[in-house]
Amino acid sequence: MAKILVIYHSQQFGNTRILAEALAEGAREDGAEVVLINTNEHRVTLQEFIDADAVALGTPDYFSYVAGTIKTFFDDIYQWDQAGEPVKGKPAALFYSHGTGGKVREVLEQFANRFFEQVGEMVGSGRPIGDDARKRCTALGRELARKIK
Repeated sequence: MAKILVIYHSQQFGNTRILAEALAEGAREDGAEVVLINTNEHRVTLQEFIDADAVALGTPDYFSYVAGTIKTFFDDIYQWDQAGEPVKGKPAALFYSHGTGGKVREVLEQFANRFFEQVGEMVGSGRPIGDDARKRCTALGRELARKIK
């Protein structure tokens, strides 16, 4: 069974978690095994990352930038790559939540494009998270799962 890691940061309002769970639901509907990792609670290990066939990455917009724990994840990938680990080229879906900005979109895409093959259209949502954003994330999860079948 194809395995997807949904890596995201969520805390105060839980908006990014709502999007992560919707994406995971879509991927599961299409037959993928999904592991959700909130980087605010758990740092992704190299083995967890290598064991996954694809990833989904989500962050809130913090001052037009990714959450610190998501930046740490990208720093870890960079270090693993420098050490010769096979970390480049996995399919990845991207999503983010924001209060009023949404400028994190550009930063997340720049980081992700350095290591991953982006699948589908990035989903962004202001808060509160509405049904449309949930549906788009669910569809993105299905698309990601199909990519790795």
